[in-house]
Amino acid sequence: MAEITAALVKELREKSGAGMMDCKRALTENNGDIEAAIDWLRAKGISKADKKSGRTAAEGLIGIAGAGHKAVVVELNSETDFVARNDAFQDLVRGIASVALTTDGSVEAISAATYPASGKPIADTIKDAIATIGENMTLRRAALLQVEHGVVATYIHNAAGEGIGKLGVLVALKSIGDKEVLSSLGRQIAMHVAATNPLAIRPEEVDAAVAERERNVFIEQARESGKPEAIIEKMVEGRMRKFFEEVALLSQAFVVNPDVTVGQAVKDAEKLAGAGIEVTGMARLLLGDGVEKEESDFAAEVAAVAKG
Repeated sequence: MAEITAALVKELREKSGAGMMDCKRALTENNGDIEAAIDWLRAKGISKADKKSGRTAAEGLIGIAGAGHKAVVVELNSETDFVARNDAFQDLVRGIASVALTTDGSVEAISAATYPASGKPIADTIKDAIATIGENMTLRRAALLQVEHGVVATYIHNAAGEGIGKLGVLVALKSIGDKEVLSSLGRQIAMHVAATNPLAIRPEEVDAAVAERERNVFIEQARESGKPEAIIEKMVEGRMRKFFEEVALLSQAFVVNPDVTVGQAVKDAEKLAGAGIEVTGMARLLLGDGVEKEESDFAAEVAAVAKG
C-alpha cells in the first residue's frame, strides 16, 4: 500500500477543498491515488450535501454584477453568518452573479449555467460547496434589469466586499443622455430604494390587491367617525392619495434631497443629461427577507456538535 504522506494529504486538500481528515481517509481508501481520492470525496460530498439540503438557509450574501446597460442581483443563502464571511463562499457569490449576467436572470437559468471555475452547472457547483463548507446553501432569488439605451445603476448596502453585501438594489434608467449623469442619478435612486423599499415605480403600478386592502382599512377607520358616506368617501380618497405618494418611488420625497420628489429629481437631471430620462425598472433584494428562521437551542446545538 502507498504511503500516505503529509505532502500528499496537503495536495489533495488544495485540489478538493475538503478537510484534512477527509483527505487522509480518501487517500487511504484509494491507495494514495489523488484522482481516485477526488472522485471518492465528490461522492462522499454529494451524500453530505443531500443530508444538509433540508436545513434552513437564511443567512448568506447578496451579489451584484453589472455591465453598464445591464445588471443582475442574486441571493445565495447559507445557514450561518460565519460561512458568509468565508472567502470561498464570497468568491462563489461573486462568480454566480457574474455568470447570471449572461442569462435571462431567472434562478432556473442561472442554476443550469456553467460555472467557469468548476466546469459544472451552478446547481452542482453549489452542491459541491455544501459538501466542502459543510452547510446547506440555496440560490434563492435573482433579478436582472437591462435597457437598450441608458444605464442600470447598482448599490450594495452593508457591503462585505466588492459586489457583495446584505442588501442589493438595481435601478434601470432609459435615456440617450450623458452616461455619467445617468450613473450618478441611478446610484442615488438605488440608495433611495434601499432606504424606503417602494412597492412600485408609479402609483398606478402598485399591486391592486395591496391598494384594495389599504382602501378597506381606511373605509373602516373613516366610518368610525360617524360622518356621512359622502364625506367618508372623500376622506378615503385623500388617504389613498397619501398612501400612493408614500409607496410609489417617483412620488416619494427623495432621501438625497427631501425638498423634491424622486420624480422631480429625475426631471431636474434631464437638463444635465441633455435628454429625457425614464425609470423603467427597479429590483431590491434584502438578505433572508421572507425566510422563516429556525429557532434553535444553542446549548443543544453545541452538545450535538461535540458528539460529532
